[in-house]
Amino acid sequence: MEDTEIIDLFWLRNEQAIRETDEKYGGRCRSVSCGIVSDPETAEECVNDSYLALWNAVPPERPRFFPAFLFRIVRNLSFDRLRARLAAKRGGGEGERILGELDACLASDFSVERELETKELAAGISRFLHTLPREDRLIFSYRYWLMLPVAEVAARLGRKENTVKSSLHRSRKKLHAHLVKEGLL
Repeated sequence: MEDTEIIDLFWLRNEQAIRETDEKYGGRCRSVSCGIVSDPETAEECVNDSYLALWNAVPPERPRFFPAFLFRIVRNLSFDRLRARLAAKRGGGEGERILGELDACLASDFSVERELETKELAAGISRFLHTLPREDRLIFSYRYWLMLPVAEVAARLGRKENTVKSSLHRSRKKLHAHLVKEGLL
């Protein structure tokens, strides 16, 4: 089923919209969530919560790019769950470690509450990613978008872990310089 048809089902408040969304995007939603929370059961809960959030968001929203809209909801709810787990001092700490790696290049007086700055920063990071060679962009995205461990990124790309770590280190330095140059830090 096409995305526009799924959105139309949401607008009609037809529960088939959830089933069609799960059939078309459920596997990828679970993969994104599991990459963040590192637990299939928790990921499944996040995906189900995401479907409820999607149901409540459409309408009034009519997403122009449905998968991005859906995956953003999945990521946000998964990060919320991860933060709750880390706050309770549970889990293996991989998510905290991953977010900590970006701290040095994002350190500033940036306030998450200010939505405009958030959008500007996201756009700056997106522009930066387009400057990277394809493999470095994939490494960066696998690590910081899908929240994959370095070993899994290396395995997916057929590279050594040290190669991936070096690429991430160089990319973080370049990102920091790029954001400073754009006046975002």
